[in-house]
Amino acid sequence: MTVTECFELASYIVTVFGLPLAIGTFIYEQRKERENEEEEVYLLLSDAYHEFLKLVLANPDLQLRTQSANFDLTPEQEERRQVIFDILISLFERAYLTAFEDQMTTRQARRWHSWDDYMREWCRRADFRRLLPRLLQGEDEDFARYIRRLEQEELQAIHAESKKLTAEG
Repeated sequence: MTVTECFELASYIVTVFGLPLAIGTFIYEQRKERENEEEEVYLLLSDAYHEFLKLVLANPDLQLRTQSANFDLTPEQEERRQVIFDILISLFERAYLTAFEDQMTTRQARRWHSWDDYMREWCRRADFRRLLPRLLQGEDEDFARYIRRLEQEELQAIHAESKKLTAEG
């Protein structure tokens, strides 16, 4: 076997084994990088929600962590609540635009469900629902449809719970 034939055989081996291995490695690395980016986005959004909750805790007079809405607020309190809800809607929209997809992997769906739970929790508040049309002005249309659907589902759940309590009591 000549040197030329040895190099030709080596090039065939590289082509048959090395090239598919390189492509497979590249695809694997790209997938891991995408997963790491998604995890980073999730953590940044999660940190932003925790910062939002600190803002809520810094305003206890607005009673934003109670189950019932407080409609007996001063104009200054109303304005602060409006700003806090504006911040919340902005955060929810950012989460929707960066984390929601129609077809999600199991990992993506698990991450998204925590945001869905947060949105549902706030949609159960009458004061939030009352301000929602104004809060959604100018927001992404798909996001607005999504949160309005959650609002309707939670409103139906509240009515069902109320009927159940009335029937029991």
